[in-house]
Amino acid sequence: MSKDSVKVKRVLLKLSGESFKGEKGFGIDTASVGFMAREIKTLVDMGIEIGVVVGGGNIWRGSEAAAKGMDRATADYAGMLATVINALALQDSLENQFNVVTRTQTAIDIQKVAEPYIRRKAMRHLEKGRVVIFAAGIGNPYVTTDTAAALKTIEIEAQVLIMAKHEVDGVYSADPNQDANAVKFEFLTYRDVIEKRLEIMDTTAISLCMNNNVPIKIFNMFTPGNLKKLINGAKIGSMVAANKD
Repeated sequence: MSKDSVKVKRVLLKLSGESFKGEKGFGIDTASVGFMAREIKTLVDMGIEIGVVVGGGNIWRGSEAAAKGMDRATADYAGMLATVINALALQDSLENQFNVVTRTQTAIDIQKVAEPYIRRKAMRHLEKGRVVIFAAGIGNPYVTTDTAAALKTIEIEAQVLIMAKHEVDGVYSADPNQDANAVKFEFLTYRDVIEKRLEIMDTTAISLCMNNNVPIKIFNMFTPGNLKKLINGAKIGSMVAANKD
């Protein structure tokens, strides 16, 4: 497919912390990071502008630490630092393995290792064909990286929010790994997600997408070629939007 035939110009890809740990129980699996970087490169080669928001659950979960007695704000700030570690790992793989020019921007000041988030600068990087990785959420506690992904999609004027999943290929009525009767939804409205209490992302993130008419696509990142197929219009995964059109 030629670059001119691609309908989507700019996307926001949300990578969960779990995507970074691969088959490991904790931390970063370099093979998984390399796989994700390779998939991202396929979009770069198509001329797609890509922003990436990363989670940090493979290293630290603020909500779990808070449940065990840690101050919630402090726990969440620690979680933001975990996302920076993941962002740097992905940046390194993109640049050193695949020669993809990449910039990491963070919502908290940590300029020794990454740029501060400046919207206009991020937009300029994207226009130049650089992958921009957004770390540290939005820089505030009590806010998930899902909400950060929704906000960044709106801020950078991406046309779609892509939620990359690990070990699941879309949205189901229950966990398909635990319930053999779980039903897969190919399409849902934003209100369907809220009313059915489906755990795609938190309700703040869903509301932001609904209020700004941001389509969400949920798919299995770890099937080779899936990301490119999704961008090319293949009916894989699940979609959340105002309507099917």
